[in-house]
Amino acid sequence: MGSFGHAACDSAAALARPDGRKVAHPRLVLLTTILASSLAFVDGSVVNVGLPAIGRTLQGDASALQWVVNAYLLPVSALLLLGGALGDRFGRRRMLIAGTALFALASIACALAPTLATLILARIVQGTGAAMLMPNSLAILGSAFSGEARGRAIGTWAAAGSAAGAVGPVLGGWLIDTSGWRSIFLLNLPIAAAAMALAWFYVRDEADDGPRIPLDLAGALTATGGLAGLTWGLTAGSGREGWTASSVAALVAGIVLSLAFVFIERRRGDKAMAPLALFGSKSFVGLTLLTLLLYGALGGLLVMVPFVLIERAGYSATAAGAALLPFPILIALVSPVMGSLAGKLGPRLPLTLGPLIVAAGFLLAMRIGEGGDYWTTVLPAVLVMSIGMAGAVAPLTTAVLTSVDAHHQGSASGLNSAAARTGGLVATALLGGVLAARGAALTEAFRLAAMVGAAACLGAAIAAFALVANRKTRPK
Repeated sequence: MGSFGHAACDSAAALARPDGRKVAHPRLVLLTTILASSLAFVDGSVVNVGLPAIGRTLQGDASALQWVVNAYLLPVSALLLLGGALGDRFGRRRMLIAGTALFALASIACALAPTLATLILARIVQGTGAAMLMPNSLAILGSAFSGEARGRAIGTWAAAGSAAGAVGPVLGGWLIDTSGWRSIFLLNLPIAAAAMALAWFYVRDEADDGPRIPLDLAGALTATGGLAGLTWGLTAGSGREGWTASSVAALVAGIVLSLAFVFIERRRGDKAMAPLALFGSKSFVGLTLLTLLLYGALGGLLVMVPFVLIERAGYSATAAGAALLPFPILIALVSPVMGSLAGKLGPRLPLTLGPLIVAAGFLLAMRIGEGGDYWTTVLPAVLVMSIGMAGAVAPLTTAVLTSVDAHHQGSASGLNSAAARTGGLVATALLGGVLAARGAALTEAFRLAAMVGAAACLGAAIAAFALVANRKTRPK
C-alpha cells in the first residue's frame, strides 16, 4: 500500500505519546524518523507497480504475485504492536536501527532473488523489519517533541510520507522501465544507511521508564499464524483452482488461531498486545471497522490499478506509477483543512461522507480498461477517491485518540494502524481473479472488484454513522 493513506493513519501513534524530554538535535531526530518510515511507505507502492514485470521475469502466477505483496503486509500487520513493545523494553533507537538494518538486508535479498519463492521469503523479512522500525520511529518522534513543536513535527512527518507516496511509484516505475524491477529494492539501501547513521549519532536510546510488562509472544505468534492461515486460504480460494480441501483447511486453521489469539489477549488483560478492553468503546469498534473496510478497499485499488493499466491499457511502468499521483497531493493539501473542520463539527460527518465519496470514485473506476484517455477515465476516479480519503484520514486520527481514555491511546492508535494493514492484506488475498485474468476477462474482473471496493466503502460509512460518537474536540 502507498504511504499517503498510512502516513496520516500512523501519526496517531506519535500523538498518543507522553510529552517528551528536550533533545539536542530535534531536526536531525525528525529527519531520522522520516527516512526510516519512508522505507516502509515507499516499498509497498513501488512493488505494486513492479508486479507485472516480476511476474514475467520469475514466471509467477496470480497466487505468487499476491504473496509478493502479502508476504510483506503479513508480518507488518501481525507484529506492529510487538515491535513497539520491544522498543519500550529494549530501547527505541536499538530497535529502529535493528529494524532498518534487517529491512536493508532483506532488500538486497529481494534484488538478488533467483526465484519467486526466494523473493517472497525476503519480503517476509522486509515486513518484519518494517514492523520493528515503524512503531519505534513514531515513538521516537512522539517523545522527542512536546506541545506545539510536536504538532509541527508530526505534520512535517506526514507531509514527507505523502511526498514519498507521490515520488516513490513514479521513480520506481522509471527504474523498472530503464533498469528492471530489481533496482527498486536497491533504492532502499542509501535511505536505510542514512537513517541508521543519523539514529546512531543523534537519537538518544532510552528504554521505557515504566514497569516491565512481559512481552506478549503468545499473542504475536497466534496473530501471525491466524493471519497467515486466513491469507493463505483466501489467496488459494480466490485463484483459478477455487476452494480446494487445502485452501479450506488453511482458512479453518486461520480462524482457529485467530480465536486463540482473542482468548490469549482476554486472559492477559491490559498486559495484552491488543487489549480487548478497547473494544468496550462503541466508537473504537466503529473506527476499527471503518479502517479495516476503507483501507482494505484502498489497498486493493493500489494493487489493481497499476496492474490493469500496464497489462490491459498498455501503460509503461512509469506512466502507471504516475497515474495515481493526484492521490497523495490532494490528501496532503486537503487533510489539514478536514482535520480542523472535524474539530468543529465532530468526526462522524466527515467519516461518513468521506467513504461515500470514495465509493463513488470506485464506481467511476469501473470505466478503466482497454483504451480510454487517462484524463477522462482514470483521472476522474482518482480525483474523487482522493477527495474522499482526504476527508477521512485526518478526522480518523483524531477520533481514534478521543475514542478511548488516555491510558489506552497508544494501544488504540497501534491497533488502528494494524487494522489498516490487515485490510490491505485481506483485500490483496482476494484479488486472485483479477491478477490471473488477461484480455477482456481482466477488464471484467477489475470491474467486479471495483464494485466490491465500493460496497466496502459503503460499509465503512455505515460503521462511522452508526457507531462513532460525535465529540467536537481538538487534539492537543
